[in-house]
Amino acid sequence: MPITPVILCGGSGTRMWPLSRAGHPKQLLALSGEQTLLQQTALRLKGLSHAGAPIVVTNQEQRFMVQEQLHAIDLAAAQVIVEPVGRNTAPAAAAAALLALRDDPQALLLLLPSDHLVQRPEVFHDLVGQALSAAERGCLVTFGVQPNCAHTGYGYIRRGAALDMATGVHRVARFVEKPDEARAAEFVAAGDYYWNSGMFLFRADRYLAELGKAQPEMLAAVDDAVTHGRAEAPFFMLEATRFAEVPSESIDYAVMEHTDAAAVITAADLGWSDIGSWSALAEVCEHDGAGNNLVGDVIAEAAQDCYIRAESSVVAAIGVEHLVIVQTPDAVLVASKDRVQDVKKVVERLNADGRTESLWHRRVHRPWGSYEGIDRGERFQVKHIVVKPGASLSLQMHYHRAEHWIVVRGTARVVCGDETRLLTENQSTYIPLGTVHRLENPGKVPLELIEVQSGSYLGEDDIVRLQDQYGREPDAAPDSALLAGLPAMPMPAGDTPRQH
Repeated sequence: MPITPVILCGGSGTRMWPLSRAGHPKQLLALSGEQTLLQQTALRLKGLSHAGAPIVVTNQEQRFMVQEQLHAIDLAAAQVIVEPVGRNTAPAAAAAALLALRDDPQALLLLLPSDHLVQRPEVFHDLVGQALSAAERGCLVTFGVQPNCAHTGYGYIRRGAALDMATGVHRVARFVEKPDEARAAEFVAAGDYYWNSGMFLFRADRYLAELGKAQPEMLAAVDDAVTHGRAEAPFFMLEATRFAEVPSESIDYAVMEHTDAAAVITAADLGWSDIGSWSALAEVCEHDGAGNNLVGDVIAEAAQDCYIRAESSVVAAIGVEHLVIVQTPDAVLVASKDRVQDVKKVVERLNADGRTESLWHRRVHRPWGSYEGIDRGERFQVKHIVVKPGASLSLQMHYHRAEHWIVVRGTARVVCGDETRLLTENQSTYIPLGTVHRLENPGKVPLELIEVQSGSYLGEDDIVRLQDQYGREPDAAPDSALLAGLPAMPMPAGDTPRQH
């Protein structure tokens, strides 16, 4: 039976701050190796027997980055489901199951988190093959990992009676919340408890049937959100109002703890980690002779058992032990390794204070490219803007700021009021306050420019979007007087928004 992988890619990864942020979470970062965790998850499917193109479930903010990262590894998703609001794994799996059944009434789903590490993909492939027959018979199979320590950051699964001695599939006796250290030690000593990896293999129809028994209101709401959703190739947009009513529950809570069809297949040498904290990442990265993980421009003297990461400047550490030090252009984290779980408290403080360091990096990715803050004062702001070849910003205006653009690389097509002009390197233009404008890159190389904003208010919410080629909703209906005489927004020939 063909397998449809489902990659869940909607989390915020707050425990990996300041590198992981809500606008660019850990699954979209290259934390271990050259590829991002999402790309590693997708590449792990190569060589897996019977596996087709994956369904990816993500959110509105990340959908273009997801498409771009898959495109970078020459992998096309069968479908990208866009959630209007995050509702945990049970509703996400239900939406994927409902859509998969439209194409295949016998659809078999392999559910994978996008932010986990599996260092031995060949073992993973073998486990999927061994679990296949149980899943085809109607079992909801989860993957358990043999614990090598009394870890308190993972949930545990207790193995029950064998369902198939040849493949090692067992019934699930119980699910256990993240335990304290003493209970975790008891579980490891018992020998029949396993870490809950959050990976599943099951028939789509059986999962929906079990969800309907345990959470009928959830299933009904997700069904409505899919039924009234809309396809905007390559995306499928779930209907926002109904999906917002869906309870937020994990698969474990919503289904697995209530069904008699739960099964587990176990692995001792998968090389699995959920990379749920900086200390967890340190455990799976290479160490130097002093037990340090050094990433980037780092100078360590008499340092021991430290994870030190420099993203944009030199970091020097002298005579320190058991620390995590992470430097980004706008934030620095220093934490004891045994307290890194408390990073989420820092994020909560930032959110409570209305600060943006928990949400965005200095460089912010957009469907058309990126922008990065360079300098800021009371009434000015300077940005470095990069626009991909063939891409275009939305047609927009500002009520509180004017803008100066200076091209430093490539060619810009600029719409300013009723005038359209081409700018090349070292040329500049001025966008007066309140003027409808648009920036495009008609060339074959990235367009780079310096933008100087000036005005009484410089927030990103002072953008009135009038037209947009990426399907983002306009902020206001276009005013016919404002738009009179302006050229229509082109879509580059042979191109689609997903390639931007």
